[in-house]
Amino acid sequence: MSQPPCRSPQIIETPDGSRTAHSPRFGEAYGSRHGAHTQARHVFLEGTRTHQHPAPRVLEIGFGLGVNFRATLTDAAARNVRLDYVAYEFDPAPANWLREVSEGQVGAEHPAWRQLLNRWPHAPLHIEAENVRLTVHFTDVLTADLPQHWATALYLDGFSPTRNPEVWTPEFVARLSGTLAPGGVLATYSAAGHVRRALAAAGLTVERRLGAPGKRECLRAVRDGRSLSP
Repeated sequence: MSQPPCRSPQIIETPDGSRTAHSPRFGEAYGSRHGAHTQARHVFLEGTRTHQHPAPRVLEIGFGLGVNFRATLTDAAARNVRLDYVAYEFDPAPANWLREVSEGQVGAEHPAWRQLLNRWPHAPLHIEAENVRLTVHFTDVLTADLPQHWATALYLDGFSPTRNPEVWTPEFVARLSGTLAPGGVLATYSAAGHVRRALAAAGLTVERRLGAPGKRECLRAVRDGRSLSP
């Protein structure tokens, strides 16, 4: 009988068969321990309606282990649509973590992901493969020049507000609002009251959604006030 691969101690197997990892710096997992891929698809891909967009332009705050990117990449490839993806990551995870988390998972064989693994985390990281264009900025997003009125979807996936409060402040959320194109949608796994208030103060229409496993609720916020319910 073959033995399972020996993985880094930080790698976490989650109930849906996908993986995440524990961040020693922030003291919590990069993705949901209850199902990393399930969270990526439910909260971010479906929460922003990116899985229905004919040419999505995604901005991600906190690239992490690339689970959200692979979920989005897989969907775009299956639908044969163009995907533009820009992410900001201040503290890149070790390359072997990205490799171990993605091994045998969705999107792992796509040329864009294979190129990313070969180049991670060397800057500048800009990849074009098949129908995908990916740019990862290894910089502090708090002081970075963000694209304006560009994103059809914004994945706000920093570590939790208690662990990484800087990316959840009203001031920064207001800056994020400006990155959304008309009709653009921001999604996040957090449903904290102060996050809801910050999104509303930024001029977005905030909607509660059923959370991914392990979370009662998550949020999405629409720039032009157009409801996306249910």
